[in-house]
Amino acid sequence: MFTLNCKGRILLVDKPLVMGILNITPDSFYSGSRAETLADVVRKAEQMLTDGAALLDLGGQSTRPGSERVSADEEATRVVPAVEAVRSRFPDCFISVDTFYASVAAAAVAAGADIVNDISAGSLDPELLPAVARLGVPYVLMHMKGSPQDMQEKAGYNDVTLEVYDYLAEKKKQLQDAGIRDIILDPGFGFAKNSGHNFKLLKQLRLLSALDAPLLLGISRKSFIWKTLRTEAGSEATLQGTTALHMAGLLNGASILRVHDVAPAVQTIRLYRELQMA
Repeated sequence: MFTLNCKGRILLVDKPLVMGILNITPDSFYSGSRAETLADVVRKAEQMLTDGAALLDLGGQSTRPGSERVSADEEATRVVPAVEAVRSRFPDCFISVDTFYASVAAAAVAAGADIVNDISAGSLDPELLPAVARLGVPYVLMHMKGSPQDMQEKAGYNDVTLEVYDYLAEKKKQLQDAGIRDIILDPGFGFAKNSGHNFKLLKQLRLLSALDAPLLLGISRKSFIWKTLRTEAGSEATLQGTTALHMAGLLNGASILRVHDVAPAVQTIRLYRELQMA
């Protein structure tokens, strides 16, 4: 069991939780996650919360391989009003902001976000980690090499699980020394990792439980699934594969499923818990 202090409210992680993905972008890899207007954001947020999401993760730029980086000002223009709209309509929900910019993190938290979800572990903006420490909110620490623009060129490991473990362990200590207390760990599936790396990490995910923090599993509809299944429809035809791997992740210690499709993930958790109690 873990507890996360979200600006005075406690998010209890005593069972697996679902984090719904809301992208306020025109180019995120899965079209079903995109919200083009604030009305779309609120509508999708309501559906995800109704379906059982415990958290919503709002992002203002795509971080798929080879994506074009959006400036902090442009990202803030997209994501901050969305955070405000969701907080106003659903005052009790938990909101994560997906950003690697300090200024966006600060503005989003001021607008109502509770958690900062950073793909870069502070490497893309040196002001991000000090800002999170000042804000006093939980932080999602993810493993990645390089940036979304060049990360797939860096997908080389002697032992991917050991290297991810060592990286997260070292960074977690640095964060704690900097004053960031509530930390969620994300192995970074698909970020500077090929299909073989992703499957090995998933198989050995429980080894990361020794780091004593909630483990976030971000594999929803990713390309290694449809490439393995050899479907020409890409991410649009990966829900069944995603669901199967979500169960594998739960069996191997995942605490939070970050997903595009909330209802199937909630059902998977329900079945997993019944299996555990049998």
